[in-house]
Amino acid sequence: MKAGNLRLILIMFLWALCFPLITMGLDYSPHLTFAAIRAFLSGGVLLAVALALGHRLPRCIQDWLALAAIGVGATTLAFFGMFHAAEFVSPGMATVIANTQPLMAAMLAHWFLGERLSARGKIGLMLGFLGIVLIAVPQLTSNGGDAFRIGIAYIIVSAFGISLSNVIIKHIASRIDPLVAMGVQLVFGGIPLAVIAVTTEDPTTVRWTVEFLISLIGLSLAGTALAYWMWCTVLKSVELSRANAFTFLVPLFGLGMGVSFYGERISVVAIMGIVLTLIGIHQVTKGMR
Repeated sequence: MKAGNLRLILIMFLWALCFPLITMGLDYSPHLTFAAIRAFLSGGVLLAVALALGHRLPRCIQDWLALAAIGVGATTLAFFGMFHAAEFVSPGMATVIANTQPLMAAMLAHWFLGERLSARGKIGLMLGFLGIVLIAVPQLTSNGGDAFRIGIAYIIVSAFGISLSNVIIKHIASRIDPLVAMGVQLVFGGIPLAVIAVTTEDPTTVRWTVEFLISLIGLSLAGTALAYWMWCTVLKSVELSRANAFTFLVPLFGLGMGVSFYGERISVVAIMGIVLTLIGIHQVTKGMR
């Protein structure tokens, strides 16, 4: 297996860890306070490593604006949606739905990167949408349907932010050092989260237990700093549509963790939806030309 493919598989595994770790940490911290700490810790580590290695910060205003936009998408919107969704949707199911973002990315790549969807790709979009409907139906019709709908709304916000940021990352990946780019965007994106946290939550209520520190460090260093740096590095040489093809592994990893550690049960209808969604994502990423 090619080294690039191995890196992509590792990135997907690290991203699959995020929802379980968020769920674990939310018992000890308010939502957005946790999200802001994650952003500043992971961004600070990346910037510290970059500066220690002598990497330069961007020099033109366009690059700083691009990094700010990435921060809003990949950090502010993505973390805002992830941390709130974890309260309403189980980790495995959240991972499945959140990582249908290649469907959004395919449309954005078509509009902004000139990547065209073939008939195969369009069929993939329809299959992906149908899959999401099937995944959601069992929980939408259950007694907890209202909470599930709220969780889905947060996940859509998160997925849109990630999709939008991926398009911008692809634009700047070849001219900005990945360590610097991801470090700066995480710090930029963490600022709005911190402002909202201070005005709507009580950050002093964080309980710095061993469990919270494990969650925070695993989420910040492995699931964020390392994964974001590797992702930006991969996009320097790999087309966004091809790299996104590997995203179908994240729901598989996530569901495996959900079943193994959280006792999640998956209905037959949801399994059919998951299969359709994965087929749809695969068709979309293979249907780019």
